[in-house]
Amino acid sequence: MSRTKIQSVAPGTPAHQAGVRPGETLLAINGHPIVDVLDYKYYAYDPELVLQLRSEAGERTVELSKDVGEDLGLTFATYLMDRARSCANKCVFCFVDQMPQGMRDTLYFKDDDARLSFLMGNYITLTNLSRRELQRICDLHISPINISVHATDPAVRRLLLGNQRRGGECLEIMEQFARAGIVMNCQIVACPGLNDGGVLQRSMEDLAALYPQVKSVSVVPVGLTRYRKGLYPLRPYTVAEAREVVGQVEAYGARCLGEKGSRIFWCSDEFYLQGELPLPEDAFYEAYTQLENGVGMLRLLEVELNGAALGAPQNIPVAPFSIATGVAAAPFLREIIDRAAAKCHTKLDYQIYPIVNHFFGETITVAGLLTGQDLLAQLRGKDLGTRVLLPQNTLRHGETVFLDDMTLEELSQGLGVPVVPVNQDGFDLFEAVFGV
Repeated sequence: MSRTKIQSVAPGTPAHQAGVRPGETLLAINGHPIVDVLDYKYYAYDPELVLQLRSEAGERTVELSKDVGEDLGLTFATYLMDRARSCANKCVFCFVDQMPQGMRDTLYFKDDDARLSFLMGNYITLTNLSRRELQRICDLHISPINISVHATDPAVRRLLLGNQRRGGECLEIMEQFARAGIVMNCQIVACPGLNDGGVLQRSMEDLAALYPQVKSVSVVPVGLTRYRKGLYPLRPYTVAEAREVVGQVEAYGARCLGEKGSRIFWCSDEFYLQGELPLPEDAFYEAYTQLENGVGMLRLLEVELNGAALGAPQNIPVAPFSIATGVAAAPFLREIIDRAAAKCHTKLDYQIYPIVNHFFGETITVAGLLTGQDLLAQLRGKDLGTRVLLPQNTLRHGETVFLDDMTLEELSQGLGVPVVPVNQDGFDLFEAVFGV
């Protein structure tokens, strides 16, 4: 069955008003063949359209007018109007390979789809794109794209990606994108002894040469679970090593700031926490471009929380509560909540519980990988107050299910108090804590 077959047409939309019917297959827009969602969104942007459609009765064309950028109102069998492309690599640090058996099937799918990079912000390695697809990205000006670089040295990148055939092609493709005006945000997963030190320095220099098309680069420490039997031997960073990486990235970032007007390179919060270093101040992060990779997330949370406290009433009555979060961020979270309470002259009765990740292993200290069973086991019987607050990113996106398939309702029932997910946003945190 064609994946561009129309499943439904929303009432009142341009396509509905033009007489487009469910069950018809969208073949082309203004003479351009529609292969997937990128073609559809690009060619449907214009105000005057001619749709070529096919049904059992044959082919026909439909003309319609709409506002520039207005959605046609069509839905298809899948969001991509095609199969999602899986990863062609065997990365030595791949988190999917480090998961236990028996979890839901979607957690084992290795996404590496350029269309999802543009539409959803996913990171891609570029190793499964044909020359035609690379050219289409340039022709349609699909921008920005998020790229998992890891190393620009071809030999090192082939080792890291476990892809001898195409793992080393990254930089030449990025140069092609830069010439086409494509904006790129990049990620480097740093692994001790593999792509740090001199390799990291080369990567930063190569990527800085593509500025401003390479807009930002995050450097994050490798995440290692206890399920690594038979995988490439990796270890976490020591405190001293984490400090060395942070110092190296900050030094080169300062040089880029002086020469190009942007730091370009930032370490994730996790690197600062591993190195037991203070987080940089707000201005250091410029536009916070790399929040999704944990770069500046905690500092922005503090800035927003302080902003919420400045305009809040004084002496707010707050019922006792508790917060469950990852081990890494717990001390910082207590510090910023206490400062916000002082601004409001409010005395809080609360506990913060750093949850040790027994499910994936104690080296995993971020909140986003906590499971329901670890939360239940470590919070049961504790002084929880009237509610438990926890980060929203512990739950599946748009749902109330943890990584181990325990539901939020089951956790609340097991603890005997409501469990309230809170967005990674200082204003939402202020509202959840103070009720304002």
